Amino acid sequence: MKIKTVEELVGITKKNIRFYEDQGLLLPDRAENGYREYRDEDIRRLKQIKFLRKLAVPIEEIRAVFNGERALPACLSAHLGELDRQKADIDEMKAIAENLLKVPDLSLDKLDIDACLEDMVRSEKEGHRFMDISVTDIHRKKTAGAALGGFSMIAIMVLIAALIIWGNTQEPLPTIIFVVILAVPAVIIISVLVVLVQRIKEIKGGEEDEAAQY
Repeated sequence: MKIKTVEELVGITKKNIRFYEDQGLLLPDRAENGYREYRDEDIRRLKQIKFLRKLAVPIEEIRAVFNGERALPACLSAHLGELDRQKADIDEMKAIAENLLKVPDLSLDKLDIDACLEDMVRSEKEGHRFMDISVTDIHRKKTAGAALGGFSMIAIMVLIAALIIWGNTQEPLPTIIFVVILAVPAVIIISVLVVLVQRIKEIKGGEEDEAAQY
């Protein structure tokens, strides 16, 4: 079966299916024309991947299970340990926020920020992990860069469209030719907007692991 059918059967996008193939989790057959041919075994494998990813099992662990390097019970036991650590980290952050809410007339101006950060450092030395703000900042920077590039191209196309319209007022072109010429920047603007929206979604989703949502 073709990849479009696989998308519908499993509920995983073509991009993610390709990602799993690149990661060695899926090895579909190739037809004589070079196109991928997916079998029932591939559908089952993708459903297994989807299930484990929804449990947040890392790609590396899934690969080890598929390759027979690790048994599923051992994989899940290790993953439970990681989830327990994550829960402990969340509980620590929750405790800090709850303690701050007990402070009368709490505000950022009155907050002893140095003491708060020192408490976090001590907690990190004890093994707790807080949000990695560098990742958040990198995503924001990437989003800003994508938006700047996209809107710059749109601005150029708008300028070109304006020049075309102005030129037509000076020396009118046949209607069909005018519409065709004007359609070029319009199509480019629409394409840039579609790509920009998709790019921002990828960045927000965390492109370091494109399959994270599955």
